[in-house]
Amino acid sequence: MPTTTHPITDADRAAMLATRQFLASMPPISLSPEARPFYDAMIGQMPSPDGVRYESSQLGGVPGWWCTLDGAPKHTAILYLHGGAYLLGSAAAYRHTVGQFAASAGVNAFALEYRLAPEHPFPAAVDDAVAAYDALVALGFTKIAIAGDSAGGGLTLALLAIVNERAVAPVAAVAVSPWTDLSVSGASMTTRAASDPMLTTDKMLAAASLYLAGTDAKDPKASPLFSSLTGLPPVLLHVGDDEVLLDDSVRYAEQIERSGGSVQLHVWEGMLHVFTSSIATLEAARSAMTDIGGFLAKHLRAA
Repeated sequence: MPTTTHPITDADRAAMLATRQFLASMPPISLSPEARPFYDAMIGQMPSPDGVRYESSQLGGVPGWWCTLDGAPKHTAILYLHGGAYLLGSAAAYRHTVGQFAASAGVNAFALEYRLAPEHPFPAAVDDAVAAYDALVALGFTKIAIAGDSAGGGLTLALLAIVNERAVAPVAAVAVSPWTDLSVSGASMTTRAASDPMLTTDKMLAAASLYLAGTDAKDPKASPLFSSLTGLPPVLLHVGDDEVLLDDSVRYAEQIERSGGSVQLHVWEGMLHVFTSSIATLEAARSAMTDIGGFLAKHLRAA
């Protein structure tokens, strides 16, 4: 399996020490609807790249934000699905994050405001993602990549399996620290428990319960690790080596390889969950975004 392990730099080691000290001084981050304002404020700190414009819109009746730039190819787009354990997050808060993806790839991107649990449990998020994808196709988009982080990374890979047989199939997918297994059975839930100050098994199980509302955690539309992965387009995964969801990426990549597909897995030493959100402070985040942009540009901008 094509796996690249990135050693931590001295600068990032110092930055991550400061991050860990800050997290230790804060109350634990709650995965609950009550945490939405705090979560959006935190995510909204991502700087916006130069040259990206933002406009609220909708796709297939689902609201979101277009992140556009001059010179982007027509009929080409990234559909971005944000993180937040299916309970938190908004397209408005994530629009600068999505703008970074758009700028790095040189294409327009749409940040989707899919419905959140527990008000709208599974499969509401999946239904919204499918509706948005089909709307892009109906609008004449012929080159579409799907991308997302954390729960949105899992949703990205679930959507990939659903729409891969469409007449207009995705050309590629990118997932950062994806949550691919809502049964929370990966070995890293234990082996990385001491190194991950953000997520725990209990937190993940509680969030999964609110989202699934009684659905089997191994339903492929909820946990893409258990999907049929045959015939997928190229997939790129980036994940931190210190996060409990490490094996959600490793096992998914192994499944793609066994299915004969194309997958690239990047593991970043010393990095925590969705480390790419710290693009202003981490060399690893900037390097990962450069790699992501190159991968997306290769598949979206090719003739």
